[in-house]
Amino acid sequence: MTTLTIDTATSIASVGLVLADGRSICAEPIRAANAAQHVLSAVDAVLAEAGSSVDDISCIAVGRGPGSFTGLRIGLATALGLSAALAVRVVGVDTLGALQHAAPASAIAVIDARRGEVFAQGVGVAAASYTPAQLAAQVERGAVLMGDGALRYRELFVESGYTVPADDSPLHWPNPATMVELAQSSPQATTALYLRAPDAIPVAAR
Repeated sequence: MTTLTIDTATSIASVGLVLADGRSICAEPIRAANAAQHVLSAVDAVLAEAGSSVDDISCIAVGRGPGSFTGLRIGLATALGLSAALAVRVVGVDTLGALQHAAPASAIAVIDARRGEVFAQGVGVAAASYTPAQLAAQVERGAVLMGDGALRYRELFVESGYTVPADDSPLHWPNPATMVELAQSSPQATTALYLRAPDAIPVAAR
C-alpha cells in the first residue's frame, strides 16, 4: 500500500509518500508565506522521485490540525479532492500528536496559533492553546520544544531554559512514516481540529 501524506496545519507545509516496502519519500518542506498553496506541486515531486503515479496511491493521511485556519483547510480540501478523484481512503491525523510521536519522549509539540498564542501538547501539557509565557511556566526546564510555534518564539523559550532544535530539523514538521503509523493505529475524522474558539462568530451566535 502506498500512502500519500499531507500536512498544512502549520507554516511549514509537508508532503510525503510512504511506499509499500516501507520507504519514506519526503518533499522539501514548504516554508513560503502561502505554503499550503504549493501542496500539489510537492505531491508531483514525491511521486516523481518514487517513480510512481497518482494511480499508485492507495490511501491519503492528512493533518487535521490544530493550526492555521486557512492553511489547514487547504490541506484538507486537497486531500479530500484527491481522495474523491482517485477513489481512495483518506484518514485524518492529529498534527500535534504526529509531531510529538516522532520526537523524544519528553519533547513538547508547539504550533503557532497566532494572536500571540501557541497550541501545545506533551508530557504534563494538555493539548490546548497557551501564551508562550504560560507554556514556559508549565514545562520542565531543559525540555525540547519543536514545531513552528517553537521556532517563532525561539528566543523566549531558549532564554527560559528550553531547547529548540535548529530551524532545518525535521522535528519541526510531521514525519510521513509517523503520520501513516497514526493513520493506521488511531484514524481520525477528516475535519479540522480546533483547540480554541474561532475569531469569526456568526451573527446569530453573538
